[in-house]
Amino acid sequence: MTDRKELRALDLVDSVHSVVSSSLLQIAGAFSQALAPVVEHSSLLIFTEDCTGRPQKKAGDPSITDHVSIAELDVVRGVVADLGHPVWGLNVEVARQERPAAVWIAPTGALLVLTDPVQAAGSLTQDDALATVASLWRLVAVSIQQQVAVASPDYLRDSRMASQERAQVIADLTDAHSTTLEQILATLRSRDAADETARQEAIELAASAMVRLRAVSDRDRTLAEEPVARAFERLKADLRPLVRFGGLDVQFVEPPATGRALPGEVAHAGRAIVRGAVLALVDQPGVARLRVEWDCDGENLLIGIRDDGPGELTLDDPSVRQLSERAVALRGRLSVNGTTGWGSEISVVLPLSAEGLDRSPSAQWQVTERENDVLELLASGARNKSIATSLSISENTVKFHVANLLRKAGVSNRAELVSAYR
Repeated sequence: MTDRKELRALDLVDSVHSVVSSSLLQIAGAFSQALAPVVEHSSLLIFTEDCTGRPQKKAGDPSITDHVSIAELDVVRGVVADLGHPVWGLNVEVARQERPAAVWIAPTGALLVLTDPVQAAGSLTQDDALATVASLWRLVAVSIQQQVAVASPDYLRDSRMASQERAQVIADLTDAHSTTLEQILATLRSRDAADETARQEAIELAASAMVRLRAVSDRDRTLAEEPVARAFERLKADLRPLVRFGGLDVQFVEPPATGRALPGEVAHAGRAIVRGAVLALVDQPGVARLRVEWDCDGENLLIGIRDDGPGELTLDDPSVRQLSERAVALRGRLSVNGTTGWGSEISVVLPLSAEGLDRSPSAQWQVTERENDVLELLASGARNKSIATSLSISENTVKFHVANLLRKAGVSNRAELVSAYR
C-alpha cells in the first residue's frame, strides 16, 4: 500500500511535470505553486542568462516582483556561487529591501530565490527541503534552457521587444543619473566649498555611485547582447555531435571577429534555425557535406547553410516552414534554393534592430495563429457559429480558443477582450 510520503512525492512529480510543460511566460507562477507544499514563500524569483529578453521570471508579492532588479539578483547569485551550496535563511537585498531567502543555483547557472521561506506544515525537514527543491530546480532550469533554444515565434517576438524596451529604460536611467552625478561632482569640486573633508568624501561617494551605475548598464548589455564570434562558437558546439557521430563533413565559415554584437534573441533564434536547417538537410538521401556560414553586415545577421544533396528541399517542407515562421517573428526572412543533383541552400536574414516588430495587443498576449484568426473575427462582431463556419472548425473549438484568449488577455468576457484588442 502506498504511504502518505510516497503520495507526496508523486504529487511533486505531477506538479513539476505541469511546470516544465508551462510556457516560459508562465513557468514562474507554475513553479511557485508546485513548491508551496514544500516551502511557503512570499515570492519566487528566477534569473537566467539563457533567456536574454526576459532574464527575470517572477511570481508572488507584487511589492517584490515589480521592483526587484537584475543587479540585485546578480549579486545574490555571486554570493551563493561563492558558497557552493544552496542556502536557507540568507539575508539578501531584493526590491531595495533586505529579506530572508532560500537560494539555489542550477548547473545551468540559473538562480532561484524564494523570499521569506517557511517550511510548509507537515512537510520535509529543512535539509530535505533544500535537497528536494535543488533537484526540482535542476529539472526546471534545464526546461527553461531547452524552451529558449526552440522558442516559438510568438515568444521570440515578445522577448525581442522586451529586450529593446529594457535597453531603452537602462539607457535613459544611465543618462539621467550620470548627468545628476556629474552635476554633483562639479559642485563639490568647486573651490568655493567650505569644508575640504566633507567635499572630498562627497566626491568619493558620487564617483563610486557613477561606477556602480555604469556597472549595472554594462551588466544589462552583456545579458542583452552576444558577440557574433562567441555566438558562432556556441553554434559549432551545438553541431559538434552531428560532426562527430553523424559522419558529416561540416565546413564552418567564421564571421568577422569584430562584427556587431547580436541581440540575445537573434543569437538564440539564429542557432535554433541553423540546427533545424541542418537536420532538415541531412534528412535527405545522400547528404555528406555541409557548409555553414554566419556573417553580419552591421544591420542583419546573415546565415547560409548549403549541402551536397539532391537539391529538392523547398519551403513547403513542414520543418523548413517552421523555421521560416521563426525568422518572420523577428522581422527576418528565410529562403530555399536548390539545384537538382547539386544540393540545396537555405539563406536567412535576421535584422538586429527590433524596430517594426508587432506591438499589437494580440502579439503581447502570445496568441497562436489560429487564436488570432478567431480574435479578428470576434472583433468584427462575428458570433461563435459564424466564426466556426468561416474557419471550418467546430463551435466547441471556437469556445476553446475564446477561453484561451480571455485567459491570455486577462479579461473576463468577450466585450472586454474586443475592447482590449482594439
